[in-house]
Amino acid sequence: MRDLLAGELDKTRVGRTWLILMAAGLLLAVITVLSLISDAADAKSVTAAATRSTTNDTVRYWMTMHLFSALFGALFVTREYTSGTIARSVLLSGGRGRLLTAKAVASLAAGAAFALAAVVFAAAAPWTLMPAYGLHAAWTGTTTRVLLGVAAVTVLGAPWGVLVGWIARNSIGALLFLLVTTMALDPYLHDWIPSVGKYLLTVAMGSVYLDTDSDLLPVPVALAVIAAWLAGAWYLAQRLVRRRDVL
Repeated sequence: MRDLLAGELDKTRVGRTWLILMAAGLLLAVITVLSLISDAADAKSVTAAATRSTTNDTVRYWMTMHLFSALFGALFVTREYTSGTIARSVLLSGGRGRLLTAKAVASLAAGAAFALAAVVFAAAAPWTLMPAYGLHAAWTGTTTRVLLGVAAVTVLGAPWGVLVGWIARNSIGALLFLLVTTMALDPYLHDWIPSVGKYLLTVAMGSVYLDTDSDLLPVPVALAVIAAWLAGAWYLAQRLVRRRDVL
C-alpha cells in the first residue's frame, strides 16, 4: 500500500491541472475579496465593528478554494477514465478498493496544498488589500477561527471531489455536479428550506468557516454532517467501483 500511495501522490503533481486550478481559485478569491473591501470602503462611516467584519470577510472568502480543490479531486480520478489508463491502474494497484483508497488519501495531500495557498493569501489579505482602500485590519480570535475553517474545508474538498469522480467516472459530469451543487443548488435550497438546507454539504462547510448566515449548524455538528456526506459518498463509490466495469 505504501508504494501505491507514493505512486498516487506522484500522479497528483503530473501536468499543470493542479497549478491551473489553484491559480483560478486564487484569482476568484482576489476578485471577490476586492469587491467586498471596496463596498466596505464606500460605506459612509467605518465603525470598529464594521472593520472587524470586513477583516473576517477578507479572510473568509478565500474559502472559494475548496471548490477548486474538489474539482482537482474529481479530475484526479476521471482523467484516468478519459485516457483509458484506469484499467491499468486497477491491475497495478492490486484491486479497485485499494486504488480508491489510495486516491482518496493522496487527494488529502493535494487538498492540503490548496489549503496552504488559501491560508497564506487569506492571512496576508487584510494587511495588504484593506490598506489599499484606506481601511485597517482588525484581526481577532474570530478571524483566526475563520482562517482555520477555510483551511479545513479546502482540505476536505479534495477527497469529496475524488469520490464524486469515482461515482460519475466522467469529467464533465463530475465537474458540472460540483459546480452546480456548490455555487447554485445547495445555497438556493438553503435559502428556500433553511431547516433542511443547512445539512447540505456546501452549507455545512459554511458553518466551519463561520459564514455570517444566521441559520447554520454549530461547527461540531457541521463537521459531523460533512463526515456523513463523505462516508455516504465513500459507500456509494465503493459499491459502484466494484460492480461496474473499470473501462
